[in-house]
Amino acid sequence: MTRIHLVSDASAQGDSKALLAQVHGAFGATPNMFRAVANSPAALKSMWGFFGALGGGVLPAKLGEQIAVAVADRNACNYCLAAHTALGRKAGASAQEMTAAQAGESADPQTAAALRFALKLVDARGQLAQGDVEALRAAGFDDEHIVEIVAHVALNLFTNYVNVAFDVPVDFPAVKLRAAG
Repeated sequence: MTRIHLVSDASAQGDSKALLAQVHGAFGATPNMFRAVANSPAALKSMWGFFGALGGGVLPAKLGEQIAVAVADRNACNYCLAAHTALGRKAGASAQEMTAAQAGESADPQTAAALRFALKLVDARGQLAQGDVEALRAAGFDDEHIVEIVAHVALNLFTNYVNVAFDVPVDFPAVKLRAAG
């Protein structure tokens, strides 16, 4: 059971009501995560704007979703793992690619480099070395791509923390977290 009220369409007001309508228009439904965040219109505006801005960035949607599932699995966020696995499939990733991404792996060397970097960023809490950034450059990423990878990680930390902290009910097809170890 969620630890925070999920704002319904009927009870939403002001900015939250307008933003939830935008979310519903984009997804065809209103995911529970957005209903939880709608308790704070400022937080909802921030989250929705962050998704929109990165959706128009240089990283392909598929890579963004692969980063999201890697971060979700690392943070044991069932909600984000389920949501981003579904979104990754919609963005053209195979089931096998999404499962590999959970472990921070990919058969594509450039994607693998991005996933390793993303998980190191999470594990080291941002305390990276110059060599970590240089490894991304060597994989073919420029500074714009690298900054967006960090932004994707930051957005996913925000959404992971919301969903884990508030125990938001998963409303996407469930995906099994990898065993810790």
